[in-house]
Amino acid sequence: MLEIDLSTKLASLELKNPVITASGTCGFGEELNEYIDIEKLGALTVKGITVKAWSGNKQPRIAETPSGILNSIGLENPGITGFIDEKLPVLANYRLPVFVNISGHSIDDFVFLAEKLAPYPEISGIEVNVSCPNIEGGGMAFGTDSSLVYQVTREVRKVYPGIVILKLSPNVTDIVEMAQAAEEGGADVISLINTLLGMKIDIKRRKPELGNIFGGLSGPAIKPVAVRMVYQVASKVKIPIIGMGGIMSGSDAIEFLMAGASAVAVGTAAMVNPVLLLKIIDEIRDFMKDNKITKLSEIIGQALL
Repeated sequence: MLEIDLSTKLASLELKNPVITASGTCGFGEELNEYIDIEKLGALTVKGITVKAWSGNKQPRIAETPSGILNSIGLENPGITGFIDEKLPVLANYRLPVFVNISGHSIDDFVFLAEKLAPYPEISGIEVNVSCPNIEGGGMAFGTDSSLVYQVTREVRKVYPGIVILKLSPNVTDIVEMAQAAEEGGADVISLINTLLGMKIDIKRRKPELGNIFGGLSGPAIKPVAVRMVYQVASKVKIPIIGMGGIMSGSDAIEFLMAGASAVAVGTAAMVNPVLLLKIIDEIRDFMKDNKITKLSEIIGQALL
């Protein structure tokens, strides 16, 4: 019988398989317990944490679109103190790597959050979300300016000893430039892509459907863009990539892996049906069996020219 090795590495961390939850789609893990054994996943990424508790954007926050959804949740979360006091004790019981997504509106915010999380070995790494608006810099998102991506990464790297993942926005002219800035700043891993900025109008009401007007587009509609960006970045950087954007099946995940991702994050699919998280793992394994591939590493980057 063919022995299948689904393990993969993200910097110094080995995952038993490449499937991770995407931040913001599965809460803090507890929300999935009713549906799946989350310890069968490669890793868990929790929803974004900010310095202070945040109630999020006004309703409505989600709108369906062809082959996807728009969301404008607005980083609703208990803040770093609430997270450490209330959520971390639960996460510490899980026997799988846990990544904490952090969001800030200034470089000081990111540094503060990284310092607060640094003492906790139960956290395997932090995912730095540079898609937030830089309030001190006039409101432009950190992730649209390569010099800011570099600065945020460098300052977080100074205070956080674990794995530093930079989550990049696709709403840029040159994704490779942003990825290279993250690598130069000291990131261990890059995750991409975050949602594409979109909008939907309710033609009966003649008003935007989302309370915040604009939202982030996710789901199958963005997969071709995401695969393209992973491919471009994998061709130019040496650090591992977590690919995401519209993954609904094992074949979708394999596309990202062949484009150069070492792992994949699943978001919208898990919201639709959490069981898909485990089904994707099974479908990757089945593909490897059918094609007599014994190690996941034999797939990673195979489509790169």
